[in-house]
Amino acid sequence: MSRCGRFHECLALGLLAVAVASGGVVAWRPWPHHFAEDGSSGEKNAALVAGGEAAALGESKKYEGSSEFVKLRYHMGPVLTANITVHPIWYGSWSPSQKHILRCFLRSISAPSAPRPSVAAWWRTVRLYTDQTGANISATVVLGAERSDRRYSHGRKLSRLAIQNVIRDAVAAPRRPLPVNPRGGLYLVLTSADVAVQDFCLTACGFHYFTFPAIVGYTLPYAWAGNSAVQCPGFCAYPFAVPPFAVGLRAAERPPNGDVGVDGMVSVVAHELAEMASNPLVNAWYAGEDPSFPTEIADLCEGIYGTGGGGAYTGQMLIDGRSGAAYNVNGVGGSKFLVQWIWNPYLSYCSGPNALDHQ
Repeated sequence: MSRCGRFHECLALGLLAVAVASGGVVAWRPWPHHFAEDGSSGEKNAALVAGGEAAALGESKKYEGSSEFVKLRYHMGPVLTANITVHPIWYGSWSPSQKHILRCFLRSISAPSAPRPSVAAWWRTVRLYTDQTGANISATVVLGAERSDRRYSHGRKLSRLAIQNVIRDAVAAPRRPLPVNPRGGLYLVLTSADVAVQDFCLTACGFHYFTFPAIVGYTLPYAWAGNSAVQCPGFCAYPFAVPPFAVGLRAAERPPNGDVGVDGMVSVVAHELAEMASNPLVNAWYAGEDPSFPTEIADLCEGIYGTGGGGAYTGQMLIDGRSGAAYNVNGVGGSKFLVQWIWNPYLSYCSGPNALDHQ
């Protein structure tokens, strides 16, 4: 996740950009970096893909983001070794079915009973990261108390700073406030499809940071992710939708839970949870020398969902035999999700439980 100023958003640093430097801030998005945002660049990059560049990038099964140039380092800050409790804050209008998809994903992170490849196995890569005592990130991630703001208390257009005001209202509510847990609490603000957030769909699909005591009263790790179904599905819900300039290059994949926006959010939420756990105060695990612009463990694998992924190719995903939907991990209750891979610090490439050499 990237930031603008002091705030974190998901970086769209392609792996080739990492090889050069962490120069300009280009926010993370799920669709491949070979597709540019403007029409002209999109046409140019589309030609590269059509010309076989994507195939060349996928020739090596071990390509998945592997790079000798990636210098991921530990900067001595804390990681989340205590049991993790995720507190969703539903801002705006959410249907029961949409909430069910995201809750199901969160409940799957520590559910060992799901079939392979599982969400829990995906989290095991996140758990490889340790603090200075050698303690690993916690294996226990549970769904905690929730809050809903159906009245759009801060309006339908939010600045990034306003996200902290939403959290403040949730932990300071006169009735059933969210518990304050600086050690293992993660506060997840989820905005509905009719809410515009600063830089959403322009440079960001989600971001994470920590709250300021002057606003919230506490320092708490938090993240935001938005439902892009109406505003920019091709930008933030790829590959369940494709950018307008990429239409014709490939067809959109069918979402595993039948909701393009929310199925796309699952990977953004996963991205931010992995980075909150490994870099909650922006002083633990990241690449680059500038903590204001870190490249984190999920940034390094943006757009990679399976073996061979990289460039303009998502990698080899699984296809549900009944629905035809694309996914790469199984969750509780027969659920399925598509989540991006995470940088493996021991193997020095992106890794996921659906890798062909894991089958």
